[in-house]
Amino acid sequence: MSEQLKGISASNGYAIGRAYELVEPDLSFETLTINKPEAEVKRFDQALEKAKNELQLIRDKVAKEQDEENAKIFDAHLLVLEDPELVGAIENQINNKSINAEAALVENTDSFITIFEQMDNEYMRERAADIKDVRKRILSHLLEKPLPDISLVQEPTIIVAEDLTPSDTAQINKEFIKGFITDVGGRTSHSAIMARSLEIPAIVGVQTAVATIEHGEEVLIDGIEGDIFVQPSEDTKQKYKYLQKEYDKKLAEWALLKNEPSITVDEHQVELGANIGSYQDMDLVLKHGAEAIGLYRTEFLYMENNDFPTEEEQFEAYKSVLEAMENKPVVIRTLDIGGDKKLDYWDLPDEMNPFLGLRAVRLALQNKDVFRTQLRALLRASVYGNLKIMFPMIATLEEFREAEGLLLEEKENLLNEGVEVATDIEVGIMVEIPSTAILAEQFAKEVDFFSIGTNDLIQYTFAADRMNQNVSYLYQPLHPAILNLVKMVIDASHKEGKWTGMCGEMAGEPTAVPLLLGLGLDEFSMSPSSILPARSQVRNLKKIEMEKVANQALQLQSSEDVKRLVDTISENK
Repeated sequence: MSEQLKGISASNGYAIGRAYELVEPDLSFETLTINKPEAEVKRFDQALEKAKNELQLIRDKVAKEQDEENAKIFDAHLLVLEDPELVGAIENQINNKSINAEAALVENTDSFITIFEQMDNEYMRERAADIKDVRKRILSHLLEKPLPDISLVQEPTIIVAEDLTPSDTAQINKEFIKGFITDVGGRTSHSAIMARSLEIPAIVGVQTAVATIEHGEEVLIDGIEGDIFVQPSEDTKQKYKYLQKEYDKKLAEWALLKNEPSITVDEHQVELGANIGSYQDMDLVLKHGAEAIGLYRTEFLYMENNDFPTEEEQFEAYKSVLEAMENKPVVIRTLDIGGDKKLDYWDLPDEMNPFLGLRAVRLALQNKDVFRTQLRALLRASVYGNLKIMFPMIATLEEFREAEGLLLEEKENLLNEGVEVATDIEVGIMVEIPSTAILAEQFAKEVDFFSIGTNDLIQYTFAADRMNQNVSYLYQPLHPAILNLVKMVIDASHKEGKWTGMCGEMAGEPTAVPLLLGLGLDEFSMSPSSILPARSQVRNLKKIEMEKVANQALQLQSSEDVKRLVDTISENK
């Protein structure tokens, strides 16, 4: 029977496929006495072999689709499966105690895990996590409850999950994964941002998707309106086939603008840039005609590693992006860890509210050795392109001065070592804390540029966690309070002859673009797939008219009032 659900459109497009529930199965079991230990050992050996084959397949896919370095993670798991001491102990316990394979597996692996976890050597402690992962995989085969693994999907599929982690999205193969649905999140959640980077439709914040949609059911998603159709009727399928054709025509029209300037009807030019997480995003950046990288999120370098990336690893990563952009501006944000972004190998303090705690530049300034390594890598890479360095979550002038001071120290150190460094690196800050926006005139005297991070600026202005479904109604990019803060920052930078960009998701929102243009924003940075639609929009607007609209919006009382105002402009075009 057909059923319809509603969520938040996180990434545009349409998709149909079989639902794949990314939910951990219940692997609980009872300890049983068995009559035929030989048969139980055979059952264990078969589960072991299935786990080996599965891991080898995953390892090969990761090596082919990502790189050999990431594939090595699974080598450690395969070694555990082939450890004669562990396997022998489990088989002996099945034979000697006549217990089921599940119980023998858990008892023996528990003792190994305890030994490894108590070791001083960090590498050996990590082996405990490998054993846990391998145990879970063998148990899943013994209990005949498959573990979810989207890297093994081989047919058109829609992922259905409570949420998706960065490691989940890193496994997505667009050939088969056609879209995804999550119960939590909003347009600024990491899964939503990743969906736009991957250019697959996504709907988030559904709340009831996991409970409603059965694994294997056919699902159609409308990533533009946020509609989900479970077991869609033939009429619904036909309707969306037509909508897909119309959408494809629009994409083809936008593609013609790839090398065109982002210029209004009255010849005011702005810069449209892309937000990226790694060099792997560069294909999309170039495909969509980005005029800059407005935000390179360097934390993914740290999140994808098993240890702190070295200076050389970081240098190569930054250099590759700078070279690919062929001297177009590249704004690289320094490490922004904390809040909802954790590292397994960095023991950060537990905090009551990590979004208001030790994160981003605060964390960097308390861990100067880590920060200096990144600054050196950035400075060394600067000669390979048009680098601009940006510090995140600056709340006070003192923080900026301290961060810039470390940068200048490392620049001097490199020059003394005979290492070449560019002479014209602009140094700016992300404006994502209201105190910084309010004091923008003072900051503008010292920084080279501002980039407004609206995702955090909105949550801090409204004191509403943007990951919390209960207060998601307060994520209001178009609220006059936000627009007035944006205007303060832009005006302050222009007064000092500096520029202001925006790297929050608001920069690519069709309703926000006319307002931001009218407020005088110089650079709009967004997911690569949003660039060409935004360019098309800019080329059909008049700057002078949008200034009037923006000034009207600043005087309104609510986000809904602002939306109605912008809708009126669109209808009159």
